Amino acid sequence: MHYLLCKFNLNDTILSYQFTNTGAISPQILRRYMQYLRLERSYTGNTLDAYVRDLQKLLNYYADLGIDFRHVTLEQLDHFSGTLQDLGVQPRSVARILSGVRSFYRFLVLEKEIETDPTELLENPQIGKHLPEVLSIQEIDAIQQAIDKSKPQGVRDDAIIEMLYSCGLRISELCNLKMSELFLEEGYIRVHGKGRKERLVPIGEQAVEKLRLWFVVRVTVKAKPGHEDYVFISTKRGTKLSRITLFVYIKDYAQRAGIQKNISPHTFRHSFATHLLEGGANLRAIQAMLGHEDISTTEIYMHIDRSHLRQEILEHHPRNIKR
Repeated sequence: MHYLLCKFNLNDTILSYQFTNTGAISPQILRRYMQYLRLERSYTGNTLDAYVRDLQKLLNYYADLGIDFRHVTLEQLDHFSGTLQDLGVQPRSVARILSGVRSFYRFLVLEKEIETDPTELLENPQIGKHLPEVLSIQEIDAIQQAIDKSKPQGVRDDAIIEMLYSCGLRISELCNLKMSELFLEEGYIRVHGKGRKERLVPIGEQAVEKLRLWFVVRVTVKAKPGHEDYVFISTKRGTKLSRITLFVYIKDYAQRAGIQKNISPHTFRHSFATHLLEGGANLRAIQAMLGHEDISTTEIYMHIDRSHLRQEILEHHPRNIKR
């Protein structure tokens, strides 16, 4: 068994990864691949770590079978995919791992380490469509009504839920939102999404109004050094809010409102997209507002909308109305 400890200095950040069973792959190739993910694909944090772990699984598999990573065939890749599923890895996780495999081989072709990409015809396992939980407008109103707005935290949390629903933000995007990224007079906010990609998101009057109410309270909170520019901070500690903290708060408010659905901060994002689609918004416009790189990610809301349309037909079509 071969061990290889690689340290990469990317933008003055030292990243260390220990690879086992590396076979014939060189530290130079691994280093260039990390640079490719970080600098050209703009991957950071958990995403970069996930791609590294997926590459480790691939290298272990090749080394155990004595396969040279440069000469792997489509059949061997299919066997790798099947082995993961035989080990009980869920189809969605297998698909993510294979995405990392494709990325690695695209990089090898770009670097002229290999001539052809063996992953071009590699298929993902079948993944059933999981329809996310969606809240009605009445349920969202009930959650907001369950908040005690006589307290500073309540004013803040009311604004948070309005931003999640009205702008369709990811929880990480909301936690990292800064005062300098708000253009309220123009009706937009600047959001940093996945892969450090920026997008402009429209913000409605109701969200602006609730933000302004929070700003009246926020000026009374002493922000910790380095946290002054964040929109949403702890009313007690003056630090940027964490995703876990917001998850707990939202669960609590939903419980107080009597909502039985299993919801999370992301539920408001799903509700945002679903209600837009039901209201007649273009799918491409929804894709842009959500920051989805691939339209197929947004198309899951088409399935939700179809179920809504089916219910409308059952209730209102002349052939279905009981006389």
